[in-house]
Amino acid sequence: MKPKVLLIVLDGVGIGELPDAARYGDEGSNTLANCARAVGGLRVPNLGRFGLGNIAAIPGVPPVERPLAHYGKMAEMSSGKDSTAGHWELAGLVTEKEFPTYASGFPPEVIGRFVELTGCGRVLGNRTASGTVIIQELGPEHQSTGYPIVYTSADSVFQIAAHEETYGLEKLYRLCTIARERVCVGDHAVGRVIARPFVGTPGAYERTPNRRDFSLPPPRKMLLDILSDAGVPTVGIGKIDDLYAGRGLARKIHTRSNSDGLRVLLSESRSVSEGLLFINLVDFDQLYGHRNDPPGFARALTDFDEALPAISGTLGAEGWLFITADHGNDPVSPSTDHSREYVPILCFHPGGAPGSDLGTRRSFADVASTIGEIFGVPPSGMAGESFYARVQG
Repeated sequence: MKPKVLLIVLDGVGIGELPDAARYGDEGSNTLANCARAVGGLRVPNLGRFGLGNIAAIPGVPPVERPLAHYGKMAEMSSGKDSTAGHWELAGLVTEKEFPTYASGFPPEVIGRFVELTGCGRVLGNRTASGTVIIQELGPEHQSTGYPIVYTSADSVFQIAAHEETYGLEKLYRLCTIARERVCVGDHAVGRVIARPFVGTPGAYERTPNRRDFSLPPPRKMLLDILSDAGVPTVGIGKIDDLYAGRGLARKIHTRSNSDGLRVLLSESRSVSEGLLFINLVDFDQLYGHRNDPPGFARALTDFDEALPAISGTLGAEGWLFITADHGNDPVSPSTDHSREYVPILCFHPGGAPGSDLGTRRSFADVASTIGEIFGVPPSGMAGESFYARVQG
């Protein structure tokens, strides 16, 4: 029988600025520590027992003498601080060239081609903006004209917002599919095209959970492909399907929130005995990091922490649990965008060696190498240094 591995990505939960953070305007970023200071200390006792406070100084999370998990932090070798690049590196692919970004909006050749191919008439916006702000500003015009709202951010994204009820969800997804496959290509191949549906009335618009990410397909084989080729069952929960363009996943389960994702993860882990369960919990990033909301961010961490005993209880003696992140999103910084940070790594294996310090890893890809080795299919030819020998027991 193959082992069971749970890989949980806490989207945006960084643990301190990387040495090159200044290049990205992210000096001083530290998602966990700054959030903790802003709320008078985090309340995450289970993560604390795992060893989270042993990685770095985090108010409310003191180090423990005998952590239950192996702990450390990982640097990002890839350029940028995008979710796609972060997840690809977690799966063993390092991105050397940054995805394009558009601080002044998309150039005429991109918008012109989008309008031509979609037949949408014209677009509203076409600038860098906060998604929650731009829908309040342009939502009424969008509803009266039917023109979609297009905007971007400091990240490599082509975002399309439309009213879910008056414009239609499938129509919005069609626009995104055309943008992904025929517009955002070549030199303009952004990391993600994102559908941003919203509902409500002027002055009271709200985004819905029906967001979808249309990512570039990984350019070569990565962990999910290798596991799938080896017959290892793979399940993607949350936006994992979107971030890897559906590659290497036997089953794909979309979720609406952290709580929904955790419910699905627990159900799946209780019912399967082998394979990889890979989940992204997006609320940290989407609801709280991008909105500079430290109290909300801290509450989401507490909610995850409260679910941790039940999650680890589904492992049995031979299961494995990895907890990490894909980038930072410091809710205290002036920016509302991702931050260039180390990410935590916690590895819990009930039947393995006692918790130990994994140190500072050179790449997120160390996760891919370690999981590959657990399943007996080391991802040869990809980045990453396995720490399996340190944790197997």
